[in-house]
Amino acid sequence: MLNKEQIEKIIPQREPFLMIDEVEEYVPGESCTAYKNVNEKEWYFKGHFPGNPIMPGVLITESLAQAGAIAILSMEENKGKNALFGGIDKMKFKKMVVPGDRLKLQVKIIKRKGPIGIGEAVATVEDKIVAKGGLTFAVV
Repeated sequence: MLNKEQIEKIIPQREPFLMIDEVEEYVPGESCTAYKNVNEKEWYFKGHFPGNPIMPGVLITESLAQAGAIAILSMEENKGKNALFGGIDKMKFKKMVVPGDRLKLQVKIIKRKGPIGIGEAVATVEDKIVAKGGLTFAVV
């Protein structure tokens, strides 16, 4: 289990853009399971949407990407580097994420060639899929 302080030693994102609260488990270069505890004080809820707060799909996708970055950037040869989006493939959003939800983020790295890789990403709340798709990244 990794807390925010430990997560910040692996990936470069910081508040308010660090979208992971804890990591349950990870295997460098292979996978990561992490969590985002969504609360009513999130900065984006002021405008998305007043009176009906919904976590934006793009931020769910970013949360998944950060989980994937933990898997990739925890590899010895990638320490101190960044993992950037190269693409988002067939990302589907199935359910709204709202304050009080505990977003489970699971990313499995399915392909790597040099600095480029592909991950399969699934976000769930209470074992129900809220988003899933493919993420392509480049390590720089």
